[in-house]
Order: sequence, then C-alpha cells, then structure tokens
Amino acid sequence: MSLIIAGGGTGGHLFPGIAVAEEVLAARPSSHVRFIGTGNRFESGVLNRKGFEQQHIRVQSLKGKSIPQQIKTLVSLPLSVFSAASILRRLRPDVVLGVGGYSAGPVVLAAWMLRIPRALHEQNVIPGMTNRLLSYFADRIYLSFAGTRIKAPAQKIRLTGNPVRKEILSCLEGAPVTPRSPVAPEKPFTIFIVGGSQGAHRINTAVMTALTHIASKDMIAFIHQTGAADEGAVRKAYTEHHVTGTAKPFFHDMEKQYHKADLVICRAGASTIAELTVLGKGVIFVPYPFAADDHQALNARQLVSAGAAELILEKDLTGVLLAEKIEHYASSPQKLARMAANMRKQARPDAAKTIVEDLFELAALKGKTASGVR
Repeated sequence: MSLIIAGGGTGGHLFPGIAVAEEVLAARPSSHVRFIGTGNRFESGVLNRKGFEQQHIRVQSLKGKSIPQQIKTLVSLPLSVFSAASILRRLRPDVVLGVGGYSAGPVVLAAWMLRIPRALHEQNVIPGMTNRLLSYFADRIYLSFAGTRIKAPAQKIRLTGNPVRKEILSCLEGAPVTPRSPVAPEKPFTIFIVGGSQGAHRINTAVMTALTHIASKDMIAFIHQTGAADEGAVRKAYTEHHVTGTAKPFFHDMEKQYHKADLVICRAGASTIAELTVLGKGVIFVPYPFAADDHQALNARQLVSAGAAELILEKDLTGVLLAEKIEHYASSPQKLARMAANMRKQARPDAAKTIVEDLFELAALKGKTASGVR
C-alpha cells in the first residue's frame, strides 16, 4: 500500500500519524508511507528522526486570525489544493489519511478531487475545524472517544481509539512501575511534569512555587519537560530547594520517563491521554484553557468520570494546591494504584492496528474500482 498521511504541526496530530505509519510498515514492509505538512521545525525534526519522507505545502490557519488574514488565507487556498494535487498525482497513493491540523485540509480536498480514498483520524472529543469541514469528503472517520461530537453518516465512522507510538507500547513489555510505598520507600516518589511539546509556562510556575510548600522533599523526585523558555528557571528552582529534579526542554525518550513515573501532571491533549491509558498511570490533568472549543477539558473529564484521573482547571491552579496533591498521592499508594488501574481500563492499545486494517480495505476497494470490478 502507498499511504499519504496529511496534517500534523503539533505532537497531538503528528504522533498518531507516526503510530499508523509504523504499523503499516510492520504489517507490510514493502509499503510506502509519506507525510505532507507545512514542514515546521517540530514536525520536520520528529519525522527526520523517524526516517519518514516529507512533502511540504504552503497553507495558513484560519482559526484565531483577523478577518483580513482569513480572507488572504481563503484566497490562497486554491493554490494550496493545487500544490497538494500535484504531489498526489506524482506519488499516486492508494489512500490519504488526514490526522488533523490545517495542513490536512488541502491534501484531503485534493484527494477527493482525484478520487483517491480518504480517511480522517480525530483525536479529541470536540473535532477541530479542519476535520469538521473534511468529514463531508471522507470515506472513513476514525474516532478516539466514543462521545466524539462529529456529524457524519454512521457507516463512515469507526471507533478505534488513538494510535500510540511503538516506543510507548514497548513499555508494556517490561515490569510495571508500582507506586512507592510510604512505609518502605524503595525509590523516591517520582512525578513526571509534561507540558506538551512546547512546555506549559503556567504549570512550570506552579511547580516552582509548590517546591516551597512540599515538606518531604527528600522523598520526592521530579522529571520535568519544561519547553525551551523555562528550562533554566525550573532547573534553578530544583537546585535552590534541594529537590531532585531533571529538567529538559523536550524528552525524545518519553517511554523511559513514563516508566519511571509514579504520578504524571500534564495537559490533556489526546495523544498524551492515549499514552497514559495504555501505560496505566495516575495523572492530574491541567487542561490548556485556550485549546479550540476547550476540547482538552472535555478530553480530561472523560477520564475523571471513570475514576482514572484528577482535574485541576488552570484558573484554579496554585503552587499550594499542587503541593497538597503531590503529598496526598505520595502518601496514598493504594488510591494512586486504583486510579492507574481505572486509567488502564480506558486503553485501546490496538488502535493503530485497527486503523491500518481498515486502510488496507480502502486500498483494496480502490484497486477493484480501478479494474472495473465495482
């Protein structure tokens, strides 16, 4: 199969696409998988490390822009579609998969014009603008959450879950990390702070304040993905408060950091949620309040209602509250274990495999249509 994966821009869109790409090549190594996006630094860096071929188109986002900027983007959209169509004619894919992000729009529209089978993957409870518009042109729509609010004929929809990268799934092969016992602490109680691929300044500042209020500093350790802007300040705070802390702008070995963690404090992006459910980690979500349609809060509430997570809205987040929560879970391993078990019940570790099997069906239908069978 020749597959084009369109979209990306952020880890939340890109990582599920990578998981699908890896599964395609694992299932049939002679397949060809290529990505089409805007080629921003994050996107290109991740795909280069993975060894995937990339094609780039010029396209701008509509959301959050002024009316003159939106008009300019709409005027340039036909050129973006034409550029995408030129790439598709040259590469001749069997299927195009849109994974969200505005760069998916022109590619899926071009595939529709060229009568190439089209699928979408929606990671969130509230679909993004791009997938809402593209749902009319898609042959399949893969959903991560049962309650996803998308308007589309039932025959198009498949509930698959959110694909998780193979390096994350590899953690399942090792011994699970059990929460540290306050009675017999074999290791420090380890907290993994994840603010997304760019970090989260509001979470970073709350953690730095919390360090002044944590009493049992010698029994707690932090692993902290800070983003580039706050790395120095966060590292300095750990040093000044004599707390064990590893701070980096970004971790390329997330699977190792997840494996060490007893508790995760993070945003509520769909890819992060999928990884945490597969691994079965206790988590405190602090959703990004400016996410489109507040979808991160809605994502998090799906897990909170299942007893699998705790939610702190950013407007309520303080260093004092965060210190209280950290000490509470550090001294309550049974409660943390129940939360982790409930998280694991929400997992769909076969999401990538399910999507890939369906993509092969779409590719087969294309072949039948081309040969005149249908």
